[in-house]
Amino acid sequence: MKNASEGRKGSAARQGAGPASSAPAHDEQRGTRNRVARSILDHGPSTAADLALRLELTQAAVRRHLDALVAEGVVEPREKRVYGTRGRGRPAKAFALTDCGRDAFDQAYDGLAADALRWIAQSAGGGAEGEAAVAAFARARLAAQAEGYREAVEAAGPDARTQALAKALTADGYAATARSAPNPQLGEQLCQHHCPVVHVAEQYPQLCEAETEVFSRLLGTHVQRLATIAHGDGVCTTFVPKAGAGKAAHRTGEHTTKTTTASASTAGRNPA
Repeated sequence: MKNASEGRKGSAARQGAGPASSAPAHDEQRGTRNRVARSILDHGPSTAADLALRLELTQAAVRRHLDALVAEGVVEPREKRVYGTRGRGRPAKAFALTDCGRDAFDQAYDGLAADALRWIAQSAGGGAEGEAAVAAFARARLAAQAEGYREAVEAAGPDARTQALAKALTADGYAATARSAPNPQLGEQLCQHHCPVVHVAEQYPQLCEAETEVFSRLLGTHVQRLATIAHGDGVCTTFVPKAGAGKAAHRTGEHTTKTTTASASTAGRNPA
């Protein structure tokens, strides 16, 4: 009876510990999966046998991780090239990183972009001339990007244009939403919860300023940038006033009667 009682207690203890112990196991699985992906990055397309040998794992374990990585879109199977005479049987599959898989690892795009903008500024003579050159580049870049948004915004009704712009921005990776301002009678807020160029925009606020100008042109009204991720805020927030709401907004201190140029001058910086 004692042994049976202890057995039941041990079983209950194991059941109680199940959820808590599953987290470390999941972390271990994820860690091993990352090692598999990293090995493919370092050595190029690899077979399950190659990976098992390098990582000192069984081929069965490697295949389980590869299946998960394929499902996540991190790696993709390819037919391994055979040089010379091919032997009997099906050729082994080699697994290579997808573009999405490569993006999961460290990239130097931010550094490259910052270096390019620095070169533009220096080539223009630095100082005010350099800042103007960077601003001109930012406007040209955003103008080309805006062409992809214009059709969606113009197809929407007057009251749905901010929402249409938010959807277009989300498709480009900005995770944008549109919502009512604290006083809905005054207008809306266009919120971008992610900024793909945040590290560069921290150094060059002209990117934020050009974006604000583009929003104003697309929406057909003066807008005001209230906050940006590049300046340390949690969300990039742009106030979009309703038609005829300018005077009321000015009385409440939101200053939406500023011109687009004045609004853009504060983009990338917290409002005073």
